[in-house]
Amino acid sequence: MPHFTLTMSPAGPMVDAVVLIAESRRLALVAANLPQPKPVKIRALIDTGASHTCIDPSVMKSLALTPRGSTLCNTPTTGSQPVEKDEYDVAFLIPAPDGQPLVHTTLAVMEAEFLQHQKFHALIGRDILKGCILTYNGSAGLFMLAY
Repeated sequence: MPHFTLTMSPAGPMVDAVVLIAESRRLALVAANLPQPKPVKIRALIDTGASHTCIDPSVMKSLALTPRGSTLCNTPTTGSQPVEKDEYDVAFLIPAPDGQPLVHTTLAVMEAEFLQHQKFHALIGRDILKGCILTYNGSAGLFMLAY
């Protein structure tokens, strides 16, 4: 099983990731002989409290994406009243320092405007983590992600 172990950042378990257009869009652009947007490198916080992966809208703008729809979302700041958030299809990749990357060729993600101000561009939620083993070793300041 591929895995990597990283040192915890002061903000928690952070990884470098890459966001690309979803596979279906990539294939459509190739078939139409049109250019593809360049992948966007980001920092992402692993968040077991997030049910879905959330990405800053600046990333979607860089990829020239339009929403596929919207979904209701609850956060600690919204309390019991959900808010509507745009939803996008993207490809999401977490490079492994020495091996096989974790890849989702099509993943539905929500936008979350607040992330960029916190020095990261995404929350990796349980939609990705459900296929992983996450070990959080707070006393050693390490975390391990296997997939």
